[in-house]
Amino acid sequence: MTSTRIAGGSGIRARRIALAALAAIAASVGVSAFSGFHAQLREIDPQGTDAASEIVTAEIVGIRTFTPPPGLDVHADLEYGIREDGTLLTLDVCTPPPDPLAGSRPAVVAIHGGSWARGDKANADWRNVCLWLASEGFVAASVNYRLVPDAVFPAAIDDVGVAVEWLRAPEQVERFGIDPGRIGAFGGSAGGNLAALLGTRGEGVLDAGSRVAAVAELSGPVGLGAVELASDAASDWLRGIVGDYLGCEPHATDDACPQATDASAASHLDPSDPPVFIGHAEGEVVPLGQSQRFASALATAGVPVELAVVPGAEHSIGILDERLRGRVAAFLHAHLG
Repeated sequence: MTSTRIAGGSGIRARRIALAALAAIAASVGVSAFSGFHAQLREIDPQGTDAASEIVTAEIVGIRTFTPPPGLDVHADLEYGIREDGTLLTLDVCTPPPDPLAGSRPAVVAIHGGSWARGDKANADWRNVCLWLASEGFVAASVNYRLVPDAVFPAAIDDVGVAVEWLRAPEQVERFGIDPGRIGAFGGSAGGNLAALLGTRGEGVLDAGSRVAAVAELSGPVGLGAVELASDAASDWLRGIVGDYLGCEPHATDDACPQATDASAASHLDPSDPPVFIGHAEGEVVPLGQSQRFASALATAGVPVELAVVPGAEHSIGILDERLRGRVAAFLHAHLG
């Protein structure tokens, strides 16, 4: 039994009360006082508990084989931003046990999967990811971001970038003991796409703005262009979720869907980008060619990369068993400290 505690968050009920209060204030004082809000405040809907995790099996696989040790804290439902469309963005912060000798700690943003259309930072599997990262000595921030169909690219990656900036702000640095120069990203499936894109879409120093110093991603559909999907013999399912995410027809050409290039991590590569760890299963739903091609592009660009191909057909954090957790943790420690 874990001694993990819930601490420091406002909680869902409290947030709903706050939303109602803000709506009432807005109604009473007029729109001009809230000129930054273009829509009524709303929370992100994870699209139902049945679709909360990208691990579709009921078996104990991947991250489900991790048991959190005692002493970890969870600061739940912290607000990290409000978007122009009125969406309230929240995250959970998981922290290691207090250690007066530890000094400032590296942080990792954890980005859930779910076809960019569902999923939640606090479902059982991603809560376990958050706790696993904290058990490794990282301050972990498991984030929610806007979902299809309410928002399409680039909404989700913009949200994740705001989360990094929030963690880097002096208030969070002081509250959680974060080293703002040592922030990384971890994601799986659609979250792997976002983690990879977070690492490559900027350039220059890795300790400012929304830049991250290391990326680990599992099973990410990272190449969304029509040519790449065709070379992978991508399924109609994959083409469909990519089309929905990009706001394009599932079989649109690259000329008809230029945002596919912007949403593909390799399109933004330069030698200043952070090291990347890629994990993928041989026979899973996202073609292995996606990760192999991305790894090759990283190496060509002079960006350090580690590719781990594991047997089987499990997907995303479904492959994050003890052995792979060890490899990912070693990679993050090597590049974040």
